[in-house]
Amino acid sequence: MRRKTPQQYEARARIARALAHPTRLLLLDLLKERETCVCDLTEIAGVDQSTVSKHLAILRDAGLVAGRKEGAMTFYRQTASCLEGFFGCLETVLRENLASRSAVI
Repeated sequence: MRRKTPQQYEARARIARALAHPTRLLLLDLLKERETCVCDLTEIAGVDQSTVSKHLAILRDAGLVAGRKEGAMTFYRQTASCLEGFFGCLETVLRENLASRSAVI
């Protein structure tokens, strides 16, 4: 097996860091269903607009979402179609960890 370059590992880490916040995970869940404006994301997430915008910028820089301007409003959509499989893997790990901890108790 050929090892990745340090740059490839850094690129992976950049994506992992973008995913490492509960609000960003919520935004990705919301954006997988449909393109949504920042104002609606702000209301649903329950945080102020500047916070949502900062989270979206991190997700955009990682290549996970894209934005589209329409007048004064910006609409975002998820661009990484493979995230559902990744999140399914995370849920499996969570269930397995819970089961192994429960078995100990």
